[in-house]
Amino acid sequence: MESFRRFFLLSFIALLAYFAFLASAEHHVHQFVITPTPVKRLCRTHQSITVNGQYPGPTLVVRNGDSLAITVINRARYNISIHWHGIRQLRNPWADGPEYITQCPIRPGQTYTYRFKIEDQEGTLWWHAHSRWLRATVYGALIIYPRLGSPYPFSMPKRDIPILLGEWWDRNPMDVLKQAQFTGAAANVSDAYTINGQPGDLYRCSRAGTIRFPIFPGETVQLRVINAGMNQELFFSVANHQFTVVETDSAYTKPFTTNVIMIGPGQTTNVLLTANQRPGRYYMAARAYNSANAPFDNTTTTAILQYVNAPTRRGRGRGQIAPVFPVLPGFNDTATATAFTNRLRYWKRAPVPQQVDENLFFTVGLGLINCANPNSPRCQGPNGTRFAASMNNMSFVLPRSNSVMQAYYQGTPGIFTTDFPPVPPVQFDYTGNVSRGLWQPIKGTKAYKLKYKSNVQIVLQDTSIVTPENHPMHLHGYQFYVVGSGFGNFNPRTDPARFNLFDPPERNTIGTPPGGWVAIRFVADNPGAWFMHCHIDSHLGWGLAMVFLVENGRGQLQSVQAPPLDLPRC
Repeated sequence: MESFRRFFLLSFIALLAYFAFLASAEHHVHQFVITPTPVKRLCRTHQSITVNGQYPGPTLVVRNGDSLAITVINRARYNISIHWHGIRQLRNPWADGPEYITQCPIRPGQTYTYRFKIEDQEGTLWWHAHSRWLRATVYGALIIYPRLGSPYPFSMPKRDIPILLGEWWDRNPMDVLKQAQFTGAAANVSDAYTINGQPGDLYRCSRAGTIRFPIFPGETVQLRVINAGMNQELFFSVANHQFTVVETDSAYTKPFTTNVIMIGPGQTTNVLLTANQRPGRYYMAARAYNSANAPFDNTTTTAILQYVNAPTRRGRGRGQIAPVFPVLPGFNDTATATAFTNRLRYWKRAPVPQQVDENLFFTVGLGLINCANPNSPRCQGPNGTRFAASMNNMSFVLPRSNSVMQAYYQGTPGIFTTDFPPVPPVQFDYTGNVSRGLWQPIKGTKAYKLKYKSNVQIVLQDTSIVTPENHPMHLHGYQFYVVGSGFGNFNPRTDPARFNLFDPPERNTIGTPPGGWVAIRFVADNPGAWFMHCHIDSHLGWGLAMVFLVENGRGQLQSVQAPPLDLPRC
C-alpha cells in the first residue's frame, strides 16, 4: 500500500510538472512580408528586398519548447524561401526552407506558413533567405532563451546585444549573381561590411548611421554575434576589451577569454563583455579573414561601444572624443583563426558517438569547367573556363521541377539519384600539386542514404584545386561534434588517435582548415532530406553541396511528418 502511495505521488508530481511545462510554452505567430524597400547606404539608395521593410529583418525571441507559425507573404519579384538556420526541425523537413531541397520556392504573390517547434535547443541562431543571393538583405536573429526556471551554465548578464555582421553591395545583389552566372567568373566582392545593417565610420556617407551601443561602467553584457555575410569569414574585436566565449551555434562552451573571434558565414558566437575600461568610446570592428588566394573585400566595418559617462572635448572643437580602434589580425592570419577555433570545447562531457557505423570521407573545394570555346563571353574564369565547386568531385545541381524532399516522400523518379560517393572517386594528394586532369567535377543531383539512428563520421578534406580555403560547411537538420582537425591530408591510420571524444565542440557550421581537414560526428536521428553545403554562397552556387537522405525509423515518432497542405508547388 505504501509503495502504491509513493508511486501515485510521484506520478502526480510528474503530471503537474508536465502541465506546468505546457503552460509555460508559448505559440508565436508572425507575418514576414517580403517586399522591395528603399535602403540608402554608401550615398546611394537601392530597392533592397527586405522582411517587413526592415534591414536587417526582425529579431525573433522565443524560449525552448515554444512553437512558431510564420507566414511568409511574397510581394517581391523573386521566388524566395526562408531557412531557420540551426533549428533541428525534428521530423519536419517541410519547415527547413532551402529551395528545391525541402520545398519549392514561394512565388511572387504567394504565401507559405512555416510551422515548427523549438525542441531542446537554446542560444543564438538566425534565419535567412535560402534562395540564391536574396540572403544578402533578407536575414535576422533568432534568440532562444532557456525554459523558465532553467539556469544557464554561466552567470547570465541582464542585457543582450545582437550583433549581425553582413555584406553590402552597391548594386542589386541578384544582378551581381546574374552577371557571375553568365560569365562563369567569380562574382564581384562586396563594397562594404556591416554591423546591424550599417557600414560604420570608415565608409563614405556612413558616419551618421554608425550603430552606437551605450554601456554603463562595470556592466557585463552578452554580445550575440552572427556572421550573416555572404562570402567572407570575419575577425571581430572591441578595442581594449576582452571577450569571454560562452556559446557557439546555440551550444554552450567551456568559457575562455580572447581579444578577437573568427566567425565564418552561418556561424554564431556568444561572448560576455565587461565595461571595465576607462570611460570613453571604443570601436567594435570586423574585417576579413581571407584564407584563399582570391580577391576579397578588404574594408572594415565599425560600430561604437560608448560608456554613458564618456568625457567630451572642452574648449574649441568641443564634441565627442574619437573612439579607440582595436588591433585586428591580418587578413591572412590563419594561425590566429586556427588558435581560436581549437580552444572551443563543449561545456560538459559531450554525448558524442564513440563508435561509427558510417565512415565517410568528403573532399571539398573548387574546380573549373572546361569550355569548348574558351573565348566565349560565358567562359571568363581562369584560362577560359567556368568556376565550379564540388564534394567528392560531384558538383551539385539544384532540381527545378520538384524538391528533393517532395520527390523522396512521394517516390517521384528522375529528380535525384542516391549514389553520392562515400569517398572520392579517385585518391590523390589532396593538398599537394593536383593534376589538372582532376580539376573538372561532374555535375549532378546526388544524395547519400543514412539508416535511422546510425552513428555517422564525416572527414571533410579541403583540396588545393584552384586554391586551398576555409570552407564553412553547414549541415541542415543537425548539430554535430567536431572531434578533430588538422592541416595537410587526413591520415586514417594516425589522426583518429588524436580525436577528442570527451568534450568536442557542438556546431551546425564548421570551417575546413585551408589545406587541411576537419572530422565531425553525429547520430542520424532526424529523418528527412537534409542539405549539407558550403555557406559561402558563391561556392554553393557553383555546386559545393550534397544531400543526406535519413531513412525513417520505426513508427510515427521516428518518421517524417506528412507535408503541410500549403506547401508551395513548383
